[in-house]
Amino acid sequence: MKIISYNVNGIRAALNKGFIDWLKSANPDVICLQEIKALKEQLDLDIFVEAGYNYNYWFSAQKKGYSGVAILSKIKPNHVEYGTGIASMDFEGRNLRADFDGVSVMSLYLPSGTNDARLGHKFEYMDMFQEYITTLRSEIPNLIICGDYNICHEEIDIHNPKGLSNVSGFLPAERKWIGAFINNGFTDSFRHLNKEPHQYTWWSYRANSRANNKGWRLDYAMVSNTMQEKIKRAVILSDAVHSDHCPILLEIEN
Repeated sequence: MKIISYNVNGIRAALNKGFIDWLKSANPDVICLQEIKALKEQLDLDIFVEAGYNYNYWFSAQKKGYSGVAILSKIKPNHVEYGTGIASMDFEGRNLRADFDGVSVMSLYLPSGTNDARLGHKFEYMDMFQEYITTLRSEIPNLIICGDYNICHEEIDIHNPKGLSNVSGFLPAERKWIGAFINNGFTDSFRHLNKEPHQYTWWSYRANSRANNKGWRLDYAMVSNTMQEKIKRAVILSDAVHSDHCPILLEIEN
């Protein structure tokens, strides 16, 4: 099973940059999108069907042009879950899950901490999300949570760990949370197979950051430890340039 996760920073903008041709070439079975910034009604869904994704699901934020997640699939899910059932988490369209035979795949867009109010919301969300996932895994043990976590875990995951240690996305409390999340039963699939430095998934649009590879690894495919031995491949697709993020790919035996 080939799964891609991609924060597209606006699906309509990505489409204008050749996203569909790239998607056909990449050819995942399932792709999880984050930050779609669109309502389903604003999209021509036929273009996704024509690309082979007959099953596409969209969970948008209540605020137009903001946040939102999606899952496009060539495989018909047994069930699709929109949100978490927790109102303060769901109004921004941050969680969408598709259940298949043997595995469930979630598209996650964790909040960023752009100011004090949003940072407080982020920590509140993180705590509720951990509790939600702990309960969910008792029902669905084989869970893959793909998406933009808006946190770099270790110093290897960010280009300037010392200089950015007080910036949201690399705060000690955020790093502690994602470490605990992993230790609570998940495998960071990329780091499981790749130990090399300078591997990032997001670059600021400022100061030519991408060309200079001054990036952050914010995007993860977290795999339940029950499926760790089934992880076959996990790579960062840094050649894709439809967004300030790039996609990540996971191949898993299912």
